[in-house]
Amino acid sequence: MTSELIVFLVLSLVAVSSALGMAFSRNAIYSALFLVLNFVTVAVFYLMLGAPFIAMSQITVYAGAIMVLFLFVIMLLGAESMAPSPQALPWQRPLAFILAVTLAVESIYLVFARARLNTVITTPDIAANSMESLREMAMTLFNQFLLPFEITSILLLVAMVGVIVLANRQKAGHRS
Repeated sequence: MTSELIVFLVLSLVAVSSALGMAFSRNAIYSALFLVLNFVTVAVFYLMLGAPFIAMSQITVYAGAIMVLFLFVIMLLGAESMAPSPQALPWQRPLAFILAVTLAVESIYLVFARARLNTVITTPDIAANSMESLREMAMTLFNQFLLPFEITSILLLVAMVGVIVLANRQKAGHRS
């Protein structure tokens, strides 16, 4: 086993563990901190793949700005510890199961579809500090990948609104 494989396996374990810790943590602040750890491990994966700009963008944008915003909203609304709702909607569990199965099937399909490709993926030899390569990356991001970029921003907005709604429901329950 090479040292790169060992680092990859350790980082994979940290990434999966932090994602599970984020998903199953009852404290919203701890959950956000697990998410920061996950973002940092993904940034290290980017470094291992030879993409230092994307790695630093990952740290700056997600682990920095977005998580500070999430922590601010969590603390502002007092939603540090969310108790489970006694009146869970009956359709939530079946919907979550259906979505989880759909995600698993899509993931398996993508893994096998990629495995069928017999082409060797080559990365272009681009200097890391070249302004032209950054310009090309920006044009690609905002031309070819504009829809996923916008969907991500809408997803973050929906998550923020969801936190506010959940915190207001919890506060309303304490007042009565």
